[in-house]
Amino acid sequence: MLRRRLSYAASEVAGQLVFCVISFYLLKFYTDVYGLSTVAAGFILLATRVLDAIDAPLWGVVFDKTKSRWGRSRPWFLWLSGPFALFGVLTFATPKLGGMAKVAYAAVTYGCCSVLYTGINTPVTSILANLTNDSGERVTLTTFRMFGSKFAVLFVNLTVLGMVARLGRGNDQRGFLLTMLLYAACSLALYLLAFRNLKETVAMERRSITLRDSLRAVRGNRPWLIIVVSSFFFWIAFIARISTAPYFFEYVLHRKGLVPLANSLDFLSLGTVMFLPYLCAKTSKRDVWMAGLVGCAAAQLLTGLGVLMGSVAVVITGWALGFFASGAAMAMPFSLLSDSVDYGEWRCGVRAQGFLTAIGAAFCLKAGSGLGGALPAWILHAFGYVPNVEQTARSMTGIVLSLVWLPAISYAIAAVPVFFYGRYERMESLMRSELEARRAMVTPVRASS
Repeated sequence: MLRRRLSYAASEVAGQLVFCVISFYLLKFYTDVYGLSTVAAGFILLATRVLDAIDAPLWGVVFDKTKSRWGRSRPWFLWLSGPFALFGVLTFATPKLGGMAKVAYAAVTYGCCSVLYTGINTPVTSILANLTNDSGERVTLTTFRMFGSKFAVLFVNLTVLGMVARLGRGNDQRGFLLTMLLYAACSLALYLLAFRNLKETVAMERRSITLRDSLRAVRGNRPWLIIVVSSFFFWIAFIARISTAPYFFEYVLHRKGLVPLANSLDFLSLGTVMFLPYLCAKTSKRDVWMAGLVGCAAAQLLTGLGVLMGSVAVVITGWALGFFASGAAMAMPFSLLSDSVDYGEWRCGVRAQGFLTAIGAAFCLKAGSGLGGALPAWILHAFGYVPNVEQTARSMTGIVLSLVWLPAISYAIAAVPVFFYGRYERMESLMRSELEARRAMVTPVRASS
């Protein structure tokens, strides 16, 4: 059981070694290293997420149709880990191109990397429904996954800028490329480890699931809809916050050296993640989820107060508390998606874990991340941001709006639908007992090793 939990964590580390660099540093890389305009960078980030509106449901259908001796979700770790690692590197390559050719290269490489991330990250979520039927164990596995995620984020933020400087020797373009080569190689190895050790043990349907079946599992699946709406606004807030951080600490606080430390504080989210099984058992999953989102919004207000006071200490305190609260706000939807898969099966007889998790996890993360990166870029442009120069009071106002108030509003919106989740959580015991009775009437089909 421990090997399964650690391997599940490894699958998340693998993805974050590449995607964390994209989430935290791609906007700054595009504008200040590769030389794209803020408008072009924002367009690329948003256009790629529009692409996800198409590719995430398609991936979901493909996953639900997958039949292999390894199961439905597990084989994709093997099939996509290499291409994902390759395009993770190409996204940070800087060929000598000009004008629209440079924009096109950035858009194509990042677009391919994004599509492949949807393809390989969605099975990390969808496989959870087939690893165990036990709701408590799912929360525990999600906790291990979040530990893996935060460990990877901490590692990247503590090392990436130093490695770029060391390997680039004054050339940040070369430094980013060589750094991503190392991270991508580690990502590939960890995905292959997860493929080897994770086994799908929950019975699967014999027939492939059609798109019509998948849409039946969505129709009337209100807990899934709550997860989708809340997750979408959470990721807008979270990515807007972290993608603006390099600008904020360099130009507003004039403390550029704090960027690695500030982003490494994401590790504090484990302070809530490690207690999720206990907190959910003592209160409810809805209450833990709601508390995380409200805490994130409150932390943004404290950060804003620190800016008004001109106090770096208050800003860092609010920044740290925001990461601390985000642990619950981020982890709970990943765990609850498996419960929404059960709800869809209970309601209409279709277990469409691929389709439901592709949209509920990958699409929300990617679409929310796209807007979370694009909106700050456009705000910076509207307020007159110019890279690598002393900023005006107006451009610094745009940076503060992007880092403090855009995330605060988005976190508050994300909390609203969660309020209505409780009634579906109370149905879980009845729902699972009925599902177990149904499954006992059919011959289970299990994936082989």
